[in-house]
Amino acid sequence: MQQESKPNLLLGLDLAAAVLAVVGWLGVLALWLFTVPTADARWLFFMLGLSAMTGTLLPVVRHLNRRFGRAPAPANVLLRRALWPALLAAICAWLQIARTLTWEIAALLAAIFIFIEWLLEVRERSRWDPDSGR
Repeated sequence: MQQESKPNLLLGLDLAAAVLAVVGWLGVLALWLFTVPTADARWLFFMLGLSAMTGTLLPVVRHLNRRFGRAPAPANVLLRRALWPALLAAICAWLQIARTLTWEIAALLAAIFIFIEWLLEVRERSRWDPDSGR
């Protein structure tokens, strides 16, 4: 039973990635073509850009996890790992609009996100129970 539910869960993840990417990129394109840069359009740009980047990066993260991971990661972990670089891209776009983005700030943000992901991984490993297999 568990082997049947695992592909279905990852099929749902692929479907979610496709929906996020298509809605996000089409929304960004529509904003670029049909709106003026007001405050509302900027916030919509960040939201749509975040979903577009997350949906685009999700298959890449899944492939990297399958290729280099020790064990298959659950769908929520794959989604979280795809969300970090998308969030970094959205924050960098926000800082670039204000003309405050530098390479040092981008590298510091990336290091902070990597550190947070590492802390979450350590927490997940510490909660592992060998008797239950989870």
